[in-house]
Amino acid sequence: MLFSGQEGEAGEKQGFSINNPTFHLVLGILSIVTGMLKLLSPSVSEAGKAGVIIFGDLVPAAAGIIAGIILIFGLYRHDDTTATEATGSLDRFGVNLLRFRKLLGLILFAVALVHFLFPAALFL
Repeated sequence: MLFSGQEGEAGEKQGFSINNPTFHLVLGILSIVTGMLKLLSPSVSEAGKAGVIIFGDLVPAAAGIIAGIILIFGLYRHDDTTATEATGSLDRFGVNLLRFRKLLGLILFAVALVHFLFPAALFL
């Protein structure tokens, strides 16, 4: 009942659901903010000195930003009643991004796994 999001006795939704649009919005915003802040964090070299400031964890930071954009665009396109027509360039970008969201999700997961296994690599 906690994770199902099923209705309780009084007709109110109880618990937590991963399909909740608010959860997608908050997770997308947090992913983008974390990715942006991670771009600005300095990387630490083996000797303990600060390395290149702008390129600290470049690939995982970009992956987090892309994951956040996919979550927010997915929420936007799901709620939009005119989801079949992509008129602006931003809408076309979002539609193309969502078309490959499963493949991108697997790639982003692989980036996270490689970064977990090799955390000291500069671009990983």
